[in-house]
Amino acid sequence: MEDLIGAAEKTSRVSTLFLFCAILSCTSAVTHYSVPEEMEEGSVVANLAADLGLDAKTLTERKVRIEIIASRKYLDLNKETGELYIAERIDREALCPTKTSCYLKMEVIIENPKRIFYIELEILDINDNAPHFRRDTIDLDISEATQAGERFSVSNAVDPDVGSNSVKTYQLSQSNYFAIEIQTGRDGSKFADLILKEALDREQQAVHNLILTAVDGGTPPRSGTAIIIVHVLDTNDNAPLFDKSIYSVKIMENSPIGSLVIDLNATDLDEGSNSDLTYSYSLYTPEKTQGTFNLNPSTGEITVKGMLNYEDFRIYDMEVIAADKGANSLSGQCTIKIQIEDMNDNHPEISIKSFQSPVSENIDVDTVIAVVSVSDKDSGDNGVVDLHIPPNMPFQLKESSDNYYELVVSEPLDREKVPEYDITFTVTDRGSPPLSDNETMTLQLLDVNDNVPHFPQSFYTIRVMENNAPGALLSSLSAFDPDLHENQYLVYFILEKEIANTSMSMLFSINPENGNLYALKTFDYEMEKDFLFHIEARDSGSPPLSSNVSVHIIIVDQNDNAPVIVSPWRAHGSVVEEKIPRSTDKGSLVAKVIALDVDSVHNSRITYQFLQVADATLFSLDQYNGEIRTMRMFSYKDPRHQRLVVVAKDNGEPALSATVTIKLSTVETAVKAYSDMTEVPLEYDIFSDLNLYLVIGLGSVSFLLLITILVTIVLKCQKAKPSMAAPPSRNSVISERNSTMADSTLVSNDAYWYSLFLAETRKGKLVVRQPLPKGSRYIVSSIPRSTGMSETSGSATSTLQYPK
Repeated sequence: MEDLIGAAEKTSRVSTLFLFCAILSCTSAVTHYSVPEEMEEGSVVANLAADLGLDAKTLTERKVRIEIIASRKYLDLNKETGELYIAERIDREALCPTKTSCYLKMEVIIENPKRIFYIELEILDINDNAPHFRRDTIDLDISEATQAGERFSVSNAVDPDVGSNSVKTYQLSQSNYFAIEIQTGRDGSKFADLILKEALDREQQAVHNLILTAVDGGTPPRSGTAIIIVHVLDTNDNAPLFDKSIYSVKIMENSPIGSLVIDLNATDLDEGSNSDLTYSYSLYTPEKTQGTFNLNPSTGEITVKGMLNYEDFRIYDMEVIAADKGANSLSGQCTIKIQIEDMNDNHPEISIKSFQSPVSENIDVDTVIAVVSVSDKDSGDNGVVDLHIPPNMPFQLKESSDNYYELVVSEPLDREKVPEYDITFTVTDRGSPPLSDNETMTLQLLDVNDNVPHFPQSFYTIRVMENNAPGALLSSLSAFDPDLHENQYLVYFILEKEIANTSMSMLFSINPENGNLYALKTFDYEMEKDFLFHIEARDSGSPPLSSNVSVHIIIVDQNDNAPVIVSPWRAHGSVVEEKIPRSTDKGSLVAKVIALDVDSVHNSRITYQFLQVADATLFSLDQYNGEIRTMRMFSYKDPRHQRLVVVAKDNGEPALSATVTIKLSTVETAVKAYSDMTEVPLEYDIFSDLNLYLVIGLGSVSFLLLITILVTIVLKCQKAKPSMAAPPSRNSVISERNSTMADSTLVSNDAYWYSLFLAETRKGKLVVRQPLPKGSRYIVSSIPRSTGMSETSGSATSTLQYPK
């Protein structure tokens, strides 16, 4: 068995089938696995986390659990690895005893966020059960007169396994008298008939012992056996015989009807029907005796049939005949003398004179319920009687006069605890042995409205998914009242409570008959988060009783809002245009995409991705903060215009998204305007540029050469050396060409100016905090640090104008 299971574990066929139904707000899947039964505990079925697309590291955080639709937990989930493993050996025959295919269904429930996966585990059969017979021993009675060729049915074998592992054939031990013939039923089951090959002779052999073996079709095959015992029946050649010819019996008078007088026992040496006996009275038995005593024709038991009275008749005589059921019946007989003995033969009597039922459950203590009298026809101690009722009952007997008793209430009654009482009055005389009699009456209690309705919970929390359909059932808030009839009939109300001039009855409705709570409108999580109100249950008693319960309705967010891109701002459907210097350093911030989602929790978590990018080696996008940065410097091969399409996607199911298209243009500095084919080096070299201008000037007139030299000198004074520091972390940089001093302090007393720009004083840079209105002009004051002047002396002023 262990080898089979081990092999099955190594070669277990695990198949997974995913069925997806995609709706706007939900995703359901059925995962199918198949494993052989009897796998060892701890055996891995599959990596459930990988199959379901879950991160195994988050299983504990997301509170993943498995609910198995069975009485035992056969499987469990390893929350560290995400593996589904066998927690308890699975016996297919115990789990699916009557089915050819066996499935174990379970649910994988994830609490955060709420998701449910449906798992179907098929249990494959292995040949772990041997065929067995319903009876280990099969007894057959065959007359020695039976002809050869006669067929006899025997019990078939059963095998809990299915398919090829079930019963396939039968085998019979060696016998000169019997053989078997295998038959196939409509359902494919196999059974065997026993065939008599030769006539039997009881005088030669009275009993034949055979072994019937059932073999299944498994690998290796298993088998089970049953013993067939064939009894050879004899012919009728022996008469029945009693133990005694005369029996004497004594019995007390007034013995109860059915009391055993004597159990006659006659024997017959024959077998089968030749030894089956029938008992009867002979013709010499008086009719009075036959009317007083009953003779069982099958067992020979004589019991009391009529009342026995010592004063009327003391001795009864009878003759009994025992005859067998052979073809030629034989019989035997005996004589029985029955003597009646005197005894305390009069039972006491009970008479209920009055009885009040039903009564109200709030009946007063000491109220009389019934009057009872007792009597006994005997005399002396045999005629003295005692009356009592069962203990631990809220009633008491009080003797009012000779042989008269009153039944009174001794404790308060409660119909909800005990709706009715069966009160048994028992009277017993003092004879030897004592005789008794009893009589039972049923006291029913009428209901009083003394119980308030009761809710199973004192506080209900109901979660409702937003965008619900109006009229949807939210929950059933049924209360229970142990009273009866109108005292039990409950009516449900919503206790009015206004929220923002809106009544609860305008939002919710409750069925007054069964407590079903419905939503009257469609809720929006972004507008309404929860509601708190009370439900009252009132019975129909007089006066009515009521109770109430608090209900907390929580609106659950649904991913019904797509992200909205708020930065960079653009008109609906338009393209955002951005300009950056072509000499921008590696890692510089190009643009920052900001999107907002009004949904909550995971539905509002936004990630950013490039939907379209001309050169993936030139730009990078941070998927969490939306920052677009350069991955390298621009070269002369790079186009001047770049088109970037960014998608902002939320984390909902299914995810919603928004896109923005950024048209990025690179602009040259004044020096670069003379040559579009030359790449700007990282460190600006004035001599290299001068040489370039001199070469150009060699082909020009002297006047143009003079102009080129003057332009080169002006550019050297105005253009700052490119910064090698880390790029700023905001949207875009407008530095060198707008700041006139490398070591200066940028000054402005305008608070609005500070909200638009970040001044990096050590580098003389301005960093844009937010998009600027096109065509705006700003005045910037710069103060050299090296002069030591105050903010009002030695300063320089420049105008910053945002391009139109």
